[in-house]
Amino acid sequence: MTEIAVDVVNMTKRYGNFVALSNVSLSILDNEFFTLLGPSGCGKTTLLRAIAGFEDISEGAIKLYGEDIADLPPNKRPVNTVFQQYALFPHMDVTANVMFGLLQLGQDQATAGARAAEVLDMVQLTEFADRLPSQLSGGQQQRVALARALAPKPKVLLLDEPLSALDLKLRQAVRQELQQIQQDTGITFIFVTHDQEEALTMSDRIAVIADGEVQQVGPAREIYEAPVNKFVADFIGETNLIDVAVSDVMNGNATCTLPGGAQFTCPAAIGAVAGNGHLSVRPERVSLVKPKDGLLQGSTVRQTYLGTDMHVDVRLKDGEILTVRLQNSEGTDIPEQGALVGLNFETGAARLLVD
Repeated sequence: MTEIAVDVVNMTKRYGNFVALSNVSLSILDNEFFTLLGPSGCGKTTLLRAIAGFEDISEGAIKLYGEDIADLPPNKRPVNTVFQQYALFPHMDVTANVMFGLLQLGQDQATAGARAAEVLDMVQLTEFADRLPSQLSGGQQQRVALARALAPKPKVLLLDEPLSALDLKLRQAVRQELQQIQQDTGITFIFVTHDQEEALTMSDRIAVIADGEVQQVGPAREIYEAPVNKFVADFIGETNLIDVAVSDVMNGNATCTLPGGAQFTCPAAIGAVAGNGHLSVRPERVSLVKPKDGLLQGSTVRQTYLGTDMHVDVRLKDGEILTVRLQNSEGTDIPEQGALVGLNFETGAARLLVD
């Protein structure tokens, strides 16, 4: 059985009357790339800072490999943090920046220098070892900060939106480097981001957070394919939310009446009940068919060219607009604007959510 690296138990954090985190419980496994995902102000960075020891907690416990660390100061916790602003010493070269923490821990110059060389090789910066931070690109500075954090061999590495200052191409490249470094070192990574694509592509598991509460925890595919509520469905990627009347929920399936009157049975999230509800279905899981063959009918109102894909917006008879994502390849039939079309869903693609 895999060991639990970080165990957050019923943790609450208050600032006066404001509750930043409410009764949060998470178990993060050893050697896991775990991501805290949510919009700005949701509490994800507060949670990371609490694990690091930079924030006291109001209630609950934080355990590291079974030891309660809630009362330990940051310098006594075997964790390191890579911040959004890399906080490199501008007057020190790359090697000195990486060695600094090791020397503070009491290592001699030779031992610290050897370890610095090792981690600089790991992040592919050996040839930049004698440069100042001002002589490096943003991506190189990010890797120096990562090397400095890895140098003391922490049990857990915390990363607070470390890619946010990088441009798109560089972010994509550094994502792959981070994944490889995590796999090579075996260190547990806890990564904070508001970027859904980063979370989906990098993580073993994701915790989606909103308004200080954990909404859902699971692997990327589960979070995307089987969201538990409207927030998760709408925040992770793109989705169509369709108003339906739910007549019955039994054994994990719901019987719904779609706009226009068609009866439809689909998977239901835990906690879904009869009454008015919302279906979630991803644009790439909706197909265009002849009007008479569709569960839903409407007319196309907009086409958006996205290079690899084409988005087609369809207005239903009740005024709702659904988006269909089509592969932009030769042979794909793109209906003209104003054309009458039917819409069908792939089997299992639509899901009744909890509000």
